[in-house]
Amino acid sequence: MTDSPDENIKSAVAAIIDPHTGVSLGDGKSLGDMGVTPTGMEIRLTLGYPATGWHDELRGLVRGAVADAGYPGDVQVAIETKVVAHEVQKGVTPIKGVKNIIAVASGKGGVGKSTVSSNLALALAAEGAAAGILDADIYGPSQPRMLGISGRPQSSDGKTLEPMISYELQAMSIGFLIDDDTPMIWRGPMVTQALEQLLNDTQWRELDYLVIDLPPGTGDTQLTLAQKVPVSGAAIVTTPQDIALLDARKALKMFEKVEIPVLGVIENMSTHICSKCGHEEAIFGTGGGERMASEYGVDILGGIPLDIRIREDADGGRPTVVADPDGAVAANYRRIARQVAGRLAARKRNYSEVFPSIVVQNT
Repeated sequence: MTDSPDENIKSAVAAIIDPHTGVSLGDGKSLGDMGVTPTGMEIRLTLGYPATGWHDELRGLVRGAVADAGYPGDVQVAIETKVVAHEVQKGVTPIKGVKNIIAVASGKGGVGKSTVSSNLALALAAEGAAAGILDADIYGPSQPRMLGISGRPQSSDGKTLEPMISYELQAMSIGFLIDDDTPMIWRGPMVTQALEQLLNDTQWRELDYLVIDLPPGTGDTQLTLAQKVPVSGAAIVTTPQDIALLDARKALKMFEKVEIPVLGVIENMSTHICSKCGHEEAIFGTGGGERMASEYGVDILGGIPLDIRIREDADGGRPTVVADPDGAVAANYRRIARQVAGRLAARKRNYSEVFPSIVVQNT
């Protein structure tokens, strides 16, 4: 039989701020049952996003808050993850088998968006989520190479495609359907139709998050995404360089206009780390991503260094999150993944999947 702890202890735990959502455990409805047994105190928490890499730190924060509130005994903290579908654009139908779609965009090419996308999806999986990635860059698909996937997707019914699997990540790309040296000489309508087919005709299997690696810019593909794809949130990738920031602002404003929430800005190539001596230098400038985030009232999700290992890992078909899972770069990607998922968890839930559709028929 358990007794309820006093209100001071409950209030102390409820007041802990979750750095990934920006709200307290109490306000975020993460605090569950609390009880005192003969052997100590038991506390249950439920997070709305995957954060395996933060669980030990969170347990330490809870134990510290309980001790500061005057409880001297042992504290056991159980943490559960429950990812739900979040609000999307009005009038857009959810994708079967996908709870949340996260678009990764950039205003221009060459800022490392695709590398960030693959590592972000893998980092979400490493944190405990069921994750997938859709390569929406029809003209220049790069995810097959980055994820080390070859071959063609299978179809069990002759109508839909089975996602390709790499490092427990579900993946789909036009690159799986064409030869490496085949140019995509398509006009805009063909590109947008291909994107819709890749998304809707793939048998996604109970994904918490589907990361969409968008082509750079603000063209037809992005417009199709806004009008027909249920996007829960977007992340903007940029470098600190002023020229890149000019175009990144356009991408951010585009999502604002089509009412897709921007979860934040990821600053890639924030610093250069010398492979010989380890010296760190901001060759593209400093603080660009932070200034942009502050200017538009969005979060800075994190910065990623310009490290030769990231490029080598991507070219070798083993993104850094899986090539060196215990390294500093992988830990950085996982922190960013928690920030992305946490910011999304703080947004409104999509109840369209909870309530059944009501059809009125004349009889």
